[in-house]
Amino acid sequence: MTSTDTVAVLGLGAMGLPIATRLAGAFAVRGHDIAADRLRLAEQAGIAPHPTARGAAAGAGVVLLAVRDAAQLEEALFGPDGVAGVLDPGAVVLLTSTVGREAVPPVVQRLRERGVGLVDAPLSGGPARAGAGDLLVVVGAEPAALAAARPVLERLASTLTVVGDAPGDGQALKTVNQLLCGVHIAAAAEALALADALGLDPARTLAALEAGAAGSFMLGNRGPRMLEAYDDDGAEVLSRLDIFVKDLGIVGDAARTAGLATPVAAAAEQLFLLGRTQGLGAADDSAVIRVVAPGRRGGPETPGA
Repeated sequence: MTSTDTVAVLGLGAMGLPIATRLAGAFAVRGHDIAADRLRLAEQAGIAPHPTARGAAAGAGVVLLAVRDAAQLEEALFGPDGVAGVLDPGAVVLLTSTVGREAVPPVVQRLRERGVGLVDAPLSGGPARAGAGDLLVVVGAEPAALAAARPVLERLASTLTVVGDAPGDGQALKTVNQLLCGVHIAAAAEALALADALGLDPARTLAALEAGAAGSFMLGNRGPRMLEAYDDDGAEVLSRLDIFVKDLGIVGDAARTAGLATPVAAAAEQLFLLGRTQGLGAADDSAVIRVVAPGRRGGPETPGA
């Protein structure tokens, strides 16, 4: 029988684990991940670890998916260990990932046949803000499904925007969000690389830019990590570079479907694609500065560049 105060979090990666930890302060939380070390960390955070996704999801009122892309969404719900078959009527799947608008309607239909709702609620903000309940969440969901998931969403979000009543509406707004985020990261990389090429101190330049009209969240958030991108170990991986290959690919697909040109987003996408080709896909997305400038002019060349 479904328990409305039990939440299953499937995917305990960079975002999933702090999400689950935040929820554990208010709900009975079960967690699943294919990586044993993530399950150990989850258990230390007060989350009940489960070796299978189906075991974690059975009887849960809300099943939160923190997956990578549309293929993982399909696998998590309908694959060999897919959870759709163990969800009780009245349960809700809470999709927090960016998978693109077109991936959602077929999933909604298959879940509806089982009496299960889907809340399309992609998140923005990064791991630290996830752990603090300070995320931006944009939602597309039918009212009944949204009502069931709202306590979970409000635990995670400082800004909760309901875009529309149709699952997929949240993905649409997140696509627009990711266009801006990807462009802002790429522009920040170019700006800091130019500052270095002009002989300016990168840290002082960053501080000055943040204080003026050129400042942005992405500059303030990614800029310090860009200054670490040339270190031997690079910046801590908080958001992988290849995530923006995926997200800007979704932007491009959506724009073409809408018949809209997005040349600036396309240029940013090329930088992230080059970064992945150069072996930086698993690095923090701030490493895109190394695509623009493989080595610092004011310091030693990047090892291996």
